[in-house]
Amino acid sequence: MAGLSSPGIGSGLDINGLVAKLLSVEQRPLAALDKKEADYQAKLSAYGTLKGSLSSFQTAAHALTSPTLFNSLSATAADPTILTATTVGSAKAASYNIEVTQLAQAHKLTAAAVTDPTANIGTGTLTIDFGTYDSIGNTFTVNAAKTAQTVTIDATHSSLNGIRDAINSANIGVTANIINDGTGYRLTVGSNDSGANNSLRVIVSNDSSGTNTDMLGLSQIAYDPTAVALSGKNLTETLAAKSATLKIDGLSITKSSNSISDAIQGVTLNLLKTSVLNTPTTLTVASSPGNVTTAVNAFVSAYNATNKLMQDLGGYDAAKKQAGLLLGDATLRGMQSQLRALIGQNLDTAGGGLSSLSDIGVSFQRDGSLALNAAKLNAVLADPTKNVATLFAKIGVTSDSLISYAGSTADTQPGNYGINLTQVPVRGAQTGSVALALTNTNVIDVTNNTLTLSVDGTSANITLNTGTYTADTLTAEIQARINSDFTLSGLGKQVTVSQTGGLLTVTSNSYGANSSVSITGGTGLTPLFGTITTTAGADVAGQIGGVAGTGAGQLLTGGANASGLQLLVSGGVVGARGTVGYDIGIGYQLDQALSSMLASTGSISGRTTGIGNSIKDIGSQRQALNLRLAATEKRLRAQFNALDSTIASMQSTANYLTQQLASFTSSTR
Repeated sequence: MAGLSSPGIGSGLDINGLVAKLLSVEQRPLAALDKKEADYQAKLSAYGTLKGSLSSFQTAAHALTSPTLFNSLSATAADPTILTATTVGSAKAASYNIEVTQLAQAHKLTAAAVTDPTANIGTGTLTIDFGTYDSIGNTFTVNAAKTAQTVTIDATHSSLNGIRDAINSANIGVTANIINDGTGYRLTVGSNDSGANNSLRVIVSNDSSGTNTDMLGLSQIAYDPTAVALSGKNLTETLAAKSATLKIDGLSITKSSNSISDAIQGVTLNLLKTSVLNTPTTLTVASSPGNVTTAVNAFVSAYNATNKLMQDLGGYDAAKKQAGLLLGDATLRGMQSQLRALIGQNLDTAGGGLSSLSDIGVSFQRDGSLALNAAKLNAVLADPTKNVATLFAKIGVTSDSLISYAGSTADTQPGNYGINLTQVPVRGAQTGSVALALTNTNVIDVTNNTLTLSVDGTSANITLNTGTYTADTLTAEIQARINSDFTLSGLGKQVTVSQTGGLLTVTSNSYGANSSVSITGGTGLTPLFGTITTTAGADVAGQIGGVAGTGAGQLLTGGANASGLQLLVSGGVVGARGTVGYDIGIGYQLDQALSSMLASTGSISGRTTGIGNSIKDIGSQRQALNLRLAATEKRLRAQFNALDSTIASMQSTANYLTQQLASFTSSTR
């Protein structure tokens, strides 16, 4: 019987069937594990769907955290072909009559034609100034806001192509090109900025031809508008530098650019073409709350979608007798409660005349959803005493127009804080005692054209351009030379030079104790400044909420409950300076809470990690159970095979006895 190849062949028993039925009982725990795993997988899928919905809600909440969203004014021109306009938060509702009489234009210069743009022109140095050319007085006044720029033309850049590339690579505010006009190749040089005060002056030095103003060598590129043609004025002007001119409500205004942001507070004008003479267009700055309304609607819709999903996942449908996938889930309940509490809270120190979402028409309904009363929201947006930004954003509102909210930290506590200044911020400065002539009689030559000074602790030596100046043009020249010094400009240290009654004042552009100007030498010290009076820079100092703050330049940072609250002081006087109301808006709080929920270490991640671990544990249990089932099957088959052999042996014996009895009976007969 040891040679049986199929279970039950010896006994006729259905061993495979018997083993299968016995194992089916043993396999019932596997089915339970499969169901449990399917439940866990369904919960993972549910959390994935919930995570996507929460992310969409966060996007809607985050959109409401930017104070700039609540700039509810827009500017519209009656004739948009003349100009367009945009607004920022400081804009005020008003109407303006605007007539554009001239568009700004950038200065363009062209060199003489050459037959080969790769042929050698010459080497040397180009110094490019920006300024204003007065054709009547034949004077060039440097633009004090821009520094002179130097370009070295070496042997590898001595061709027309090379000069173009060297200028463009220097990135100095001018652009060079080469144009073939049919007579030859011409180098064109143009200012990147428009405006009469951005005319170009190109001075050549170290010309390899030996002379810096003739029509030989690099001097061909020279252009001094005050010089004689072909003797230092060697480029041809193809487009004159022009400033934009316009009238706003009858007031004449001149600006260097066609984009004007400092004529009307909070409004940027973009000039497109000139007006018909004496025919102004009307610019209307009016309320346009559409962006805020859209954002609030999106916020309400996103919350309602998330709330509905949470209710479906965590609730029970009595009609369908079906439980949600996350019924009884503590993590889901916790998130629901947190979101509802944040949305329903009151802000006590927002400072914008609003304390809750219900104040703008957003309120909870009986089913837990939100509804928006559009009429109430529009009424609040139209009310100048209300600031909706304070309800959603993290923001501070000051009562003093010369003090503004600049920032805060996680340690800053909401509250209303009094402001008291003991020191306003001061810029370091020095003022001379020698009065310059207000007219064009100040001569600068080698006897008085150098100054040694330091700005904010960094020393520099400057050389003024020789020439005859008025008090104003000399002031601009001194400022331009100081601000073009590479050592100072490389560190971002700049000055403003002014004159009052001919007395020069050099003021650092920075504020604070480290702000200083010190003019210590040079041939121009005594003739231009005489005896100098020094103003020391000072940091702002004072208290926020009765606690001494830390001053750094114009920034005053609070301590205690106002820890980290930063105020920017633009001016004014010492003493009580009103209050600042600071609060963390509902939109900002929701944005932070949702970020925490969705973070890799957040509540959703922790819950899904736990579910994942449970699924892994089920896998381990399934593996152990399968091993046990395999062992059980092996044992059962061994037992049934043994039984099969025994029965087969007994059947063989029975057959033998039957044959013997039959043989015995036959023999007896």
